[in-house]
Amino acid sequence: MKIGIGFLVLGYVLSQFYRAFLAVLTPVLGRDLGAGADDLALSSGLWFLSFALMQIPVGWALDTLGPRRTVAWLMGVAGGAGAVVFALASAPWHLHLSMVLIGAGCSPVLMASYYIFGRVYSARVFATLAGAIIGVGTLGNIAGAWPLAWAAETFGWRETVTALAVLTVLTGLALWRFVMDPPAVEREPGQGKGSLLDVLRIPAVWLILPLLFVNYAPAAGLRGLWIGPYYADVYGADSIAIGQATLIMAFAMVIGAFAYGPLDRIFGTRKGVALAGNILSGLCLIVLWWMPESGYWRSAVLLSAVGILGMSFPLLMAHGRSFFPSHLLGRGVTLLNMFSIGGVGVLQVLSKRVYAAVPGETVGAPYGALFLFFGVLVLAGCAIYAFSQDRTD
Repeated sequence: MKIGIGFLVLGYVLSQFYRAFLAVLTPVLGRDLGAGADDLALSSGLWFLSFALMQIPVGWALDTLGPRRTVAWLMGVAGGAGAVVFALASAPWHLHLSMVLIGAGCSPVLMASYYIFGRVYSARVFATLAGAIIGVGTLGNIAGAWPLAWAAETFGWRETVTALAVLTVLTGLALWRFVMDPPAVEREPGQGKGSLLDVLRIPAVWLILPLLFVNYAPAAGLRGLWIGPYYADVYGADSIAIGQATLIMAFAMVIGAFAYGPLDRIFGTRKGVALAGNILSGLCLIVLWWMPESGYWRSAVLLSAVGILGMSFPLLMAHGRSFFPSHLLGRGVTLLNMFSIGGVGVLQVLSKRVYAAVPGETVGAPYGALFLFFGVLVLAGCAIYAFSQDRTD
């Protein structure tokens, strides 16, 4: 089981890499393929939307087929094929197609891990384990920053992505070999397998979903795409300088993932910790809106704060998971994940419109509008979440 979880973590490292690597490749994709910031915003959004839409069939597959077959086939086949398409791309729409395939390939990895955690380990440590796998997996976010910029400059971006395609296929094979399915759930007499509708009939979940929809979008969207064009346009940064800024934000997100995990046990509340962190994240975004051209390092500090504070996903997942019975665990956690990743995808696509709609009176004005867009949504999600029912295990 431990070896299988180790390869699931590797799969999640790849998932984090693929959702974030477009920002660093912004200059070369623009030069070689004519892909602008709006094209890359669409590609990034399609990754998240594909990932989110796959959560419904993934939830069914986890409860029915088990995590081993679910994760190995999708990662190896869809993820590997998507990376190959990206490496061979000659037009922006090829990037869109590849990101859809890669999003589908990455879609079961984290939820397969959470499914195993929920079935094998104590519910009391779920948030800590959930945060740990995100913290370790976010090394992919780091690899998609300066190291990717260096590899693309040294070997070429096509060669680098081809190597990643090979690694993705090999990871799928390792998942097939080493992941072990947990024992089947013992159901009470007359208890069916359950359905997504049974999950939606749990009232407490509904007040958690709005914040899940918006809380990860600023960190993922800014780190995964907009930080690249922002630093290039506002500060004239090249690929290496953009890689440094994204690396700082990526490290901040790792810290945030590990930090949130045990805080529910330290403070005795999940709701309170998640609410406080997301309010602070929203306020940092408002400050960025107020001062979008405040300087390379001040912007980096504020974006890093958004990265740390925006990583409450594992805590929110643990909050929602505490309301699910065992036979609905797969469908329940994938529903929560669908809202979180779907929110990133939807808001990423909408962010393209926000960026395009704002007149460029100053070079930072369109980016200030993006920061305001994300900040207001996070604070609105907090306002709804404030009425949710707290629960710890």
